[in-house]
Amino acid sequence: MQYWLVKSDPDEYSLGDLEREGTTAWTGVRNFQARNYLRRMKVGDRVVVYHSGGERAAVGIARVVRTAYPDPTADSDQWECVDLAFERRFVRPVTLDEIKRTPRLASMILLKQSRLSVMPLTAEQYETLLTLAKR
Repeated sequence: MQYWLVKSDPDEYSLGDLEREGTTAWTGVRNFQARNYLRRMKVGDRVVVYHSGGERAAVGIARVVRTAYPDPTADSDQWECVDLAFERRFVRPVTLDEIKRTPRLASMILLKQSRLSVMPLTAEQYETLLTLAKR
């Protein structure tokens, strides 16, 4: 199993929206590196959903239920999306400030390429986020 983090502005699409809908096509990725990460996702992989904008926090978990396919919102066939299903909300959000203060998360891509919307997590980073979300 692989682990991922996807970022979304909650004013546009939030974890709550995913929870209500159950599943969604994760569309709109228009960065080649992020698209390449989408292509590596496999069914069953776990995905941390991170709210950007004013919230800046990891808020819950989704899982990949369909691998990469052409993004129906794109004007070009070079862009792809995956389908995600809601798993659960975190007991409490893990803020960006908390992520920055946690040594086990110091190598997260989120801290090095803050504008990237899709990125891999190591198993240790994923488990650390889950632990922090329970405090």
